[in-house]
Amino acid sequence: MIVVVTLPSQAPATVLVLRTMLAHGPLTRAEVVRRTGLSSGAVTKAAAPLLDDGWIVELGRPTGDHLTGRPATLVAVRPERASFVGVKVTADETIGVLTDLTATPIATRRSTLDSRDVDSVVTAIARLVRRLTGPDHAPVHGLGVTISGDVDRQTGTVHHSPFLDWHGIPLARLVETATGIPTLIENDVRALAVAEQWFGAGAGLSSFALVTVGTGIGCAMSIDGRVVSGAHGVAGEVGHLPLGGLDRLCTCGNRGCVEAVASTRAIVEQAREAAGDPELTMARAVKLAHDGDPAVRAVFARAGHAVGLAMASVANLIGPERIIISGEGVSAYDLFADQIRQTFTARAFGAAKDCELIVRPLPFEEWARGGAAVAAQLLVTPGRRTR
Repeated sequence: MIVVVTLPSQAPATVLVLRTMLAHGPLTRAEVVRRTGLSSGAVTKAAAPLLDDGWIVELGRPTGDHLTGRPATLVAVRPERASFVGVKVTADETIGVLTDLTATPIATRRSTLDSRDVDSVVTAIARLVRRLTGPDHAPVHGLGVTISGDVDRQTGTVHHSPFLDWHGIPLARLVETATGIPTLIENDVRALAVAEQWFGAGAGLSSFALVTVGTGIGCAMSIDGRVVSGAHGVAGEVGHLPLGGLDRLCTCGNRGCVEAVASTRAIVEQAREAAGDPELTMARAVKLAHDGDPAVRAVFARAGHAVGLAMASVANLIGPERIIISGEGVSAYDLFADQIRQTFTARAFGAAKDCELIVRPLPFEEWARGGAAVAAQLLVTPGRRTR
């Protein structure tokens, strides 16, 4: 049976109050007024149905509040009011996280994929969800599946995922049928950015970008508190920015993309050529570079230069307060770091070079958690579109 959860009121003020408390709570009513821009009376009216239906709860007086007069009462979201599952799909496995309403993890699971064909992956996702929830868990109210590539969250379609070799797959509908849970899909980097916006290195920032280095080169951008999806579900694809003077073939079919130089596969291919070893692995390439092999070190430097150019382009376009660097490739970040920062500083225009760069190694469980956060956010997204 599909369980659908809805707010007791879809009034914009009610939705805004809950969204604010999810992102910043617990808060006093005065703080809610300040953060939302609503009047005190409007906040009280908007909060009433949320209190009555158990979405929020009044807590005690803030710690250290010794002021005389009417005490300020903290109000907070009730985490147990709803639960969600997030799943990240890679080329080799599925990673799942069960969370509460605040996207706090309750349980995590991983499962190896036996095949990359659509039916097998959908079956694997459904099996993973069953393992996460168990027979006695309360109903799950939403499922967010994250996957790399050209993903349209609004229609639930994977237009193209190079690493799975998928084209035009109605994944949200297939997973929802298999699990009985309302399902959305999202590009995995955008989902991770939502997680960082809610409770990570992007919390409280008016704008930030997330650049991931690994199997692909991804990017998601948060502007004025909203992660940008683009009109067609494609935004922030810095991995496919063209680099002049390069002819390496990219997974997208074009030549000279950032990803064709800086992805894990591209680095391994170039390192094999540089070392004259067709069996060279990424781990061995990293060791050769750390041992001082000049040809292999040059491969990592070129990759760092490409990523630095991509990050400078992002800084020049949107002027973020911070760029977060993550992905499985940051395990070898020391081999990229100097070149990334040197190129970024040289190519970022004017004050854009003052953008803070931070490295955040995040396991795939955090990417899956982003899927759960995206599913939870549908509750507090006015005018949401449905398939």
